[in-house]
Amino acid sequence: MRAIIEPPPEPGAPLAPLWRRLSWFFGLAIAAMVTTAAVAYALRALLR
Repeated sequence: MRAIIEPPPEPGAPLAPLWRRLSWFFGLAIAAMVTTAAVAYALRALLR
């Protein structure tokens, strides 16, 4: 079975491809925006 948490890369190891690093960044940013919007709409619904 593959480890869930992998150890950090060795010093001097090549970085992951740029597209993969950017996809993680945009994926997390979009997930944060969706979560924030969902909480905001839920709070707004409670106040009405």
